[in-house]
Amino acid sequence: MMFRGRVQGVFFRANTQRKASGAGLCGYVRNLDDGSVEALFEGEQAVIERVLDEIGRGVAMGAALVREKEVRWLEAAGRYDGFIIGHEE
Repeated sequence: MMFRGRVQGVFFRANTQRKASGAGLCGYVRNLDDGSVEALFEGEQAVIERVLDEIGRGVAMGAALVREKEVRWLEAAGRYDGFIIGHEE
């Protein structure tokens, strides 16, 4: 998942972590050098879709403004225990 827009320096990662953790999702969110944010969500598809919709609409996301989302659905790998900010390369 890629988010583009006003997504760095506005607590986007912290708000995404809060939403994902609160929904019982696992994965990560991290800033990229090009100013976008990458996220990986693992959990039930309906829950992921709801969280993505809320993030895209700006629900409880502070000053963040998502202008573009790029979604790729993959098979869950089960690599994450909880939802973290950042991840190892």
